[in-house]
Amino acid sequence: MSLLRVSGTKIVDEDEKEVILRGAGLGGWMNMENFVSGYPGCEFQIRQALADAIGEEKSGYFFDKFLEYFFMDDDAKFFSSLGLNCIRLPFNYHHFEDDMNPRVLKESGFKHLDRVIELCAAHNIYTILDLHTAPGGQNTGWHSDHGGHLANFWVHKDFQDRTVWLWEKLAEHYKGNKWIAGYNPLNEPTDSMHTRVVSFYKRIHSAIRAVDPSHIIFFDGNTWAQDFSHFGDAHKNWDNTAYSIHDYSPFGFPASHEPYSGTEPQRQRMQQTYQKKREWLDERELCVWNGEWGPVYARKQYEGDATEKINEVRFRVLKDQLEIYNKDRLSWSIWLYKDIGFQGMVYVSTSTPYMTLLRHFLAKKHRLAVDQWGADDSAVKHIYKPLIDHVLEEIPAENREIYPHPAWRLPDRVGLLSRNILVSEFMVKEWAEHFVGKDLDELDKIAASFKFDACEKREGLNKVLTENAKAVA
Repeated sequence: MSLLRVSGTKIVDEDEKEVILRGAGLGGWMNMENFVSGYPGCEFQIRQALADAIGEEKSGYFFDKFLEYFFMDDDAKFFSSLGLNCIRLPFNYHHFEDDMNPRVLKESGFKHLDRVIELCAAHNIYTILDLHTAPGGQNTGWHSDHGGHLANFWVHKDFQDRTVWLWEKLAEHYKGNKWIAGYNPLNEPTDSMHTRVVSFYKRIHSAIRAVDPSHIIFFDGNTWAQDFSHFGDAHKNWDNTAYSIHDYSPFGFPASHEPYSGTEPQRQRMQQTYQKKREWLDERELCVWNGEWGPVYARKQYEGDATEKINEVRFRVLKDQLEIYNKDRLSWSIWLYKDIGFQGMVYVSTSTPYMTLLRHFLAKKHRLAVDQWGADDSAVKHIYKPLIDHVLEEIPAENREIYPHPAWRLPDRVGLLSRNILVSEFMVKEWAEHFVGKDLDELDKIAASFKFDACEKREGLNKVLTENAKAVA
C-alpha cells in the first residue's frame, strides 16, 4: 500500500517507483446504464417506474441488492487474479444528494462505495472515484442521467456549485485513504464553448486541494475526454494532476465504416487517432491516463453463427490498441468489468432469473436499437431514413453542424432524439411491469443474477488483458 502521486509524466508510489495502473471501469453499478443492465432510457426513469409498479419498499430493496451483488469479494478476487491493479468507480450524484433537497448529504451514498473500495484494497486493487453523473448533466449522453440532449451543467451555475460542494464532502471522507489512486471529478464533459470546463476545473481543483492535498486529480478532456486544446496554461497551477483521454476505436463497434483486418493503414489510423488525443498533453510533458476504451462484442442470441467471427475481429482491435499503449507505458481502465453480455469482462448468464425474465424484452430493445451505445440499427434504419433525408433536403449543411459535431453526425443525432430518448421513454413502463407481483425473495433472486458465480467470463478478453498487464508491470 502506497499513496500514489504524479511525477512528471508518470504515476509513482511513495518510493518514487513508477506504477502503471491497469484495470477496468465498474460501469453500470452506482451509475446504472441501459446497455449494461438491460433497462431502457435513464436510471432516474427506471427507478421511478419500478417504484410506481411495485412500491417504494420493494423497489428500494431490489436496487440495494443489485448494488450489493454487482460487486462482491469474489469479483475483487477474480479481478486481482488477472494481474490488474485498478478499478475506476463511476457513481451518480443522486446517491449523495436529492434534487429537491440540495446540499444535504445522504450518508447512505457511502454504503456501497466504501464497501467496494475496502474490498478492492483487500485484494491490492487501487480505485479511482469517478463522478459520472453531475447535476444538470455535464454532457449530452444518457449516462449523465438527465433524460435530455442538452448539457445544462454548463449554463446553470448552481449545478456547478452543487458539484463543488459534493466533491468537498467526498474529499473530506476519503482523504488519507492510500488505496484510492485519485479523483476523476467529471466524466466526459461536453462544453460547447470549451472555456467553461477549464473555469470549472480551476474551481474544483482549488476546492479539493483545500480539503485533500494528497490524492491525484484526473481531469477528462472536453468533448468526451478527447480535446485539451483550449486548456491554455491552466495546468501550470494544478499540482499532482493527470489528464484523462477516452480512446474508443470505431473499428471495435458494429457501425465501423469498414471491417477491421489489422492492415498497416488501419493500424496507422488507430495510432493517429490516439496520438491526436494526447498530442497537446505530450507537448507539455503531462501525465496521461486512458480512462475508457475497448471494443464491444457480439452475442449469440442476436448475431447467431456470426458471433465468434465478429468477436475474433474485436479481439484483434483490442490487441492492436494495447500494443500502442504498451509502447507508451500508458495507464488505462478498459470499459467495462461486468454487464449483460455486450462489453464486460464478465457477464450475466442468459440462464439467470434476470435474463430469463427479460429475454423477450431485451430482444425487442436490441431490435429497436434504443440504446445509444454501440447500437446496431440495421432492423430499423429504414424507419428513420426519411427523417434524415428530410433534414438533408431542408436544412443547409452549415446549419447541421451542431456541437459536438462530428461526433454527432446527422444519423447519430436523429438516432439519439428519436430512438434513444423518444422510443426508449415509451419502453420504461414495460420494463418495470416485468417485476409486478414479485415478492422480496423473488426480487432477491433476480438481483442475485448479477453475482459473480452467476456470470460467465469473456475468456478471450481476460486473457489479452492479463498478458498485457504482465508485459508492462
